[in-house]
Amino acid sequence: MLPIALSELVQIFRNRLVLLTMFVIPAASSAFYIYLHESVPQLGAVLGVGSIAAVLVFLVAAMGLYATTVTTLASRRQSLFLKRLRSTAVGDAGILAGLLLPVVAITLVQAAVILAVLAVVGGGPANALLLAAAVLATTVMMLGLALATAGLTNSPEHAQVTTLPIMVGTLAVSGWVGFTGTGELTLLKRLLPGGSAAELVVDAWEGGVPLADSLPLLLPTLAWVAVAAALAARIFRWEPRR
Repeated sequence: MLPIALSELVQIFRNRLVLLTMFVIPAASSAFYIYLHESVPQLGAVLGVGSIAAVLVFLVAAMGLYATTVTTLASRRQSLFLKRLRSTAVGDAGILAGLLLPVVAITLVQAAVILAVLAVVGGGPANALLLAAAVLATTVMMLGLALATAGLTNSPEHAQVTTLPIMVGTLAVSGWVGFTGTGELTLLKRLLPGGSAAELVVDAWEGGVPLADSLPLLLPTLAWVAVAAALAARIFRWEPRR
């Protein structure tokens, strides 16, 4: 698994499109949101730090982890690299773990750095452990959705189309929940992919919500993980369609 992961890490840093999707766009967008919060007092008063944190987490998870994972798996399938790996002694789980480990690790580091900067400029989270749980749950959910989407994606170019619904959808839902709260349409917001995770990030950052009321918000996210895993098991392909 580790040799696969090291090889994949080298490929990530050689691919300009992946670097742009994974590093530049999320980092630039995060810097823009932080700048707005600090430089526009009226906007900063409306947008709490927890709301900004929720959007930033999903920017990194959707544009960094999700889109990169789908593109990577589609590329490796098209080049028959996945097929060749299956002829080795490494099992299917080990192959996927090796391919995805660098992307996941980079995503978590990115999220940690961006949230640390936000904490410095806007004040730290009220519950760091709950925030970490929310980030991990979001990461696992987006990873599962990426595996399912990769089963429908024929090529890296095709990934630019197949990733749009979930990427735009989760970003929209996280922004909707982060900026408007869940006072209205509570159940709908929490059931949509990313809604409960975004609310959990806001609660963890701003506090004021009992831990017993926040932890159940993990359940809808974990349910989406189960749905994504079931879909991935059915539609993920190791070879190109003939």
